[in-house]
Amino acid sequence: LHLVALNLPFSGDMRADFQCFQQAQLAGLTSTYRAFLSSHLQDLATVVRKTDRYHLPIVNLKGETLFKNWESIFNGNGGQFNIHVPIYSFDGRNIMTDPSWPEKVIWHGSTANGIRLVSNYCEGWRTAHIGAMGQASPLETGKLLDQKLYSCSNQFIVLCIENSFVS
Repeated sequence: LHLVALNLPFSGDMRADFQCFQQAQLAGLTSTYRAFLSSHLQDLATVVRKTDRYHLPIVNLKGETLFKNWESIFNGNGGQFNIHVPIYSFDGRNIMTDPSWPEKVIWHGSTANGIRLVSNYCEGWRTAHIGAMGQASPLETGKLLDQKLYSCSNQFIVLCIENSFVS
């Protein structure tokens, strides 16, 4: 399953699932992509289909392995990954080095186990108000689910996950 970033950073007011769907289509990818975010409807840990959570590796756009499988992201260690394996945007840029993402932080709105944090997900990702807060992770920690709070007015990286495998 591919883990890919949106082509630009977003504040807490985003239509992330739609953005993931649209940018995947524009990039010629045929699978369904969902935002790597907890939402008012779903915990992040359950975004990927149950049948695909254990046996498929999580890879970047070029097929390099980021995680053994989906479940391994949520084992309580904060989604530890190898920072030497790049994460790419849908248009092929390395988010760790490209200046289009000046803040190397990803939104997630979740606990380290992928459960939604209702008070810390920018009101269901519908506000960029400076006083609203969202849970995010600075990528230099080498974790996708590090537990840091930021104002929803920040423009951060949004990741998308291929949520079901299509051969």
